[in-house]
Amino acid sequence: MTGETMAAEEGSVDGRTARGHRRRAQIIEATLAVVHRDGATGVTHRTVAREAGITTSLTLYYFATLDDLLVAALTSVADEYTDRIRRLIDSEDDPVGGLALLIAESGGPGRERALAERELSTLAARRPALRPVARRWRDNVAELARTRTRDPAGIEAFVALADGLCAAILLDDHEADPEHIRAILGNALPGHGR
Repeated sequence: MTGETMAAEEGSVDGRTARGHRRRAQIIEATLAVVHRDGATGVTHRTVAREAGITTSLTLYYFATLDDLLVAALTSVADEYTDRIRRLIDSEDDPVGGLALLIAESGGPGRERALAERELSTLAARRPALRPVARRWRDNVAELARTRTRDPAGIEAFVALADGLCAAILLDDHEADPEHIRAILGNALPGHGR
């Protein structure tokens, strides 16, 4: 095999891999769109394929089971939140204020993703395959709280409060005030209220 032939084969493998990644991402985004529009119970391989404009067999090729599809969609959202919270923990002077901004986004530009995350996380109560990914938000928020306190009860209260604030914002369906959220979250941490 010549160098040119090997390079051409490597290029086609890399091209197929890149196309596969793009197709998976397209299917995941279509899944999130279905969750946003119809709720998690509206997700089937057929509805996702229709949303993505592809064949059902193609969704089955990339995600053999419905749980595989739902886990991938929830992982997509959880990865974004994990990255953002990790950056807050690693670099923010006020990670609680940063978390307040993140939570407030669920009443505005981040509503669709927050709603999908909430819906899929709730579905984890009935679909155990989703549970490890569904727990990531709570684990990340707890890690952020540990940057401010070692009190287990304070950390638990902080996580529950962050969850409750997210749910309330989604239920109220209106813009949220990050300063107000920051004040509420701060009060949950011993010695860190305003």
